[in-house]
Amino acid sequence: MFQPVIPFGGFAGWSFLNRTLPVQQKAFDNDQVVARDVAYFEENIGNITNAKDLVADHTLLKVALGAFGLGDDINNKFFIEKILDDGTLTNDALSNKLSDKRYNKLAKAFGFGDFPIANTQLSDFSEKITAAYKNQQFEVAVGEQNENLRLALGVRREISDLAGKNLQEDTKWFTVMGNPPLRKVFETAFNLPSSFATLDLDTQLKTFKEKTQNAFGDSGVSQFSSEDKQEDLIRLFLIRSDAQAFNLATNSSQTALTMLQNMPRPNYSLF
Repeated sequence: MFQPVIPFGGFAGWSFLNRTLPVQQKAFDNDQVVARDVAYFEENIGNITNAKDLVADHTLLKVALGAFGLGDDINNKFFIEKILDDGTLTNDALSNKLSDKRYNKLAKAFGFGDFPIANTQLSDFSEKITAAYKNQQFEVAVGEQNENLRLALGVRREISDLAGKNLQEDTKWFTVMGNPPLRKVFETAFNLPSSFATLDLDTQLKTFKEKTQNAFGDSGVSQFSSEDKQEDLIRLFLIRSDAQAFNLATNSSQTALTMLQNMPRPNYSLF
């Protein structure tokens, strides 16, 4: 499979990836494996009218899950079938109970549990899903070389879509908090500890808004509809990621040096 060219990491790597993205994405889309999966999905998804048949077809399920960044769930067929069957319109639907809202987007896109006729029967459905699949899989391939650049690509796509929605700002923030990749970017950008996610939701919301106000002059998610604000967020994320990696490496070196200094000296005396 085509591997994206990423000669270096950090913001310099991000700049290179941006400049070459159209060419690299096209080469990836034309890869034999990707093209085969996309063609199969587009030719066969119209025959699928229920969740059971979808999860029974490995390639169709691979593309469906991959389009929403859920490829790791390919073997969790019972769980995915339940997500799809429940739909999104009732409070007790499984996808509405999960903190990771990517499952909700998956269920809503296919519509098996929401409408008498599934969205798989719509003429433009397959193209929307395969376009998302190709973008997501390219990001996965980038992540195999540099996870931070994968997150940067994902946040630009996700935050732009979320920022443009007609929702209350708090609702948008809760959506960020329920999207693991998006959440990771904001937590890293604001240098929040790993224990932050254990705090109550209101405290988390307040912290995200205060940190965003301090960093960008606005506490809302809607501001990230601006490409300039998106780049500011990504730049801060990548700078903080590099700083954290440097500090971790430095601390590890210092710990190793301290251990060596504190080790008892061996006695080489022969007498």
